[in-house]
Amino acid sequence: MFRLIWALSVRTRYFLRRYMPTNILLDAIRTRRGLRWGVPAMLLAIPYLYAASICAQLAENGGPGWLHLLVLLFIWNALKFAFIGPISLVLLIRVRLREVSRSHRAVDVGAAQ
Repeated sequence: MFRLIWALSVRTRYFLRRYMPTNILLDAIRTRRGLRWGVPAMLLAIPYLYAASICAQLAENGGPGWLHLLVLLFIWNALKFAFIGPISLVLLIRVRLREVSRSHRAVDVGAAQ
């Protein structure tokens, strides 16, 4: 039973990481070329929060109850985009420091020969 649940959760995670648009965009941002787009991507949290607000108001004013699931989905996506900005800055700084240290090592090795 535990193995079945584990396999199902792995397959679900794989499907969501591979085919959901927000996850595809976040994976692209985590690449070396995409790290610079992390802070502007934080702005995508605003429309998600606005959509969550609209769905919450509709559900509160007599709309169908499944709108609450959309509210949760929109808030989750907004949080993902809000957190990618600082994370991408940290990753970008780490990559730049690594590149600088490699270039210094290359210069040192070239000067020693």
